[in-house]
Amino acid sequence: MKRIVIFASGSGTNAENLIRYFENNPEIGVTNVLSNNPQAKVLDRAKKLNVSAFSFNRIAFSKSDDVLNLLKNCNPDLIVLAGFLWKMPESIIKVFPNKIINIHPALLPKYGGKGMFGMHVHKAVVDHNEMETGITIHYVNENYDEGAIIFQASCQVDPQDSPEDVAAKIHELEMEHFPKVVEGLLTNEAF
Repeated sequence: MKRIVIFASGSGTNAENLIRYFENNPEIGVTNVLSNNPQAKVLDRAKKLNVSAFSFNRIAFSKSDDVLNLLKNCNPDLIVLAGFLWKMPESIIKVFPNKIINIHPALLPKYGGKGMFGMHVHKAVVDHNEMETGITIHYVNENYDEGAIIFQASCQVDPQDSPEDVAAKIHELEMEHFPKVVEGLLTNEAF
């Protein structure tokens, strides 16, 4: 079975969507959910769906090999960042080259980089009167949001749209495309 490990920091709607998408697939499955936030709702979502869920602190993540060793034990075919807010340590990237992907709520290279996540992105899109935005799924490298782009999908931004309206449109794109792209990467199919 192809194994997916998800990193998330918040509510976990993308993580839950991925877990549910693969829950009856005998060839692909989400085996673990990891979070830097012990209060994150994603941990509860994962446990309710019978997926192992753990939280960790910054020391375990980037000052020691604790999370790296946990990942090695999980033996993932793909590591998926789904609303994960910390930068991946180079030690993890080196052990899992081209096996770590992220979903970003904008059309990179626009509105990427440190501090550009969630409503910060949607507010920037509205403040700059963008006519379109979207999602970018990309490989993770040592810089925020600069890894090779795997897939993008766009949506229109209407003049009256609030950041919350944009967030809702982005959420729809994430729910529709993210699982299919993950599946395509694991089965070497186009998406």
